[in-house]
Amino acid sequence: MTEPLRVLLADDQTLVRTGFRMILGADGIDVVAEATNGAEAVDAVRRTRPDVVLMDVRMPEMDGLEATRRILTDAADPPRVIILTTFDLDRYVYAALSAGASGFLLKDVTPEHLTAAVRTVRAGDALLAPTITRRLVQRFTRNGADTAALHRDLASLTPRELEVLGLLARGLSNAELAARLHLAEATVKTHVARILAKLALRDRVQAVIVAYETGLVSAGEREGAEQP
Repeated sequence: MTEPLRVLLADDQTLVRTGFRMILGADGIDVVAEATNGAEAVDAVRRTRPDVVLMDVRMPEMDGLEATRRILTDAADPPRVIILTTFDLDRYVYAALSAGASGFLLKDVTPEHLTAAVRTVRAGDALLAPTITRRLVQRFTRNGADTAALHRDLASLTPRELEVLGLLARGLSNAELAARLHLAEATVKTHVARILAKLALRDRVQAVIVAYETGLVSAGEREGAEQP
C-alpha cells in the first residue's frame, strides 16, 4: 500500500494552517507538522522529513525565502517547497523559485487545486505556468532587481535539447512538444530529464527561469496560441 503523502504547513496565520490542514486531510494527505515562522519550519523539516512544504513568504523571525534556502541546501534529500503568497507578483516569489522552490500558490486557492498542487510537485513536476514565470522575469530580472538568479552554461546542451528548452519555456507541455518536434512523448521526457540533469536543476520551473535569464528566450516572446 502506498504511504500517505506527508506535508508541513508553515504560515503565521492560524486560520490559514487550519483550513489547509482540513482540506489536505480530507484528501488523504497527512499534515505531519506546522510552523509559525521560518525557523520553526527549518527545524520541523529536519525532525519530520515531509515530502512537501507549503511555505508562507512573510513570517516573523525568519521569512519563508530564507527558510526555503536553508531547507533546500541543508537536507540530503530535501522536500519540495511550494510558496504561499497573497500576491502573484510578490518579488520574494521569484527569488524563492530561483532558490529552488517548485512553484507557488495564491492563498485563495481552491481545495481541488491545493491538493492537486501538492501531488503534482511530489511527483517531481513543476507548479508554475510559464506565463506567470515570464511575468516574474520581466518585472524583476530585466529591471535589475536583486534576485537569487540562477546562472547556468547552456553549452552542455545539444541543439535538440536547446530547442526543447526554448519551447518548454514558452509554455508547451510534453505532449505539445512531442507534436511540434514530431517525437514520441517518451523521447521528449528523456530530453527534459537530460536538460535538468546537465544544468543541475530541480524541475521545470528552474528550467524556465534559466531559459529567460540566459537569453535563450526573451521576456517578450510567447507562443502564438498561448494566452497571457
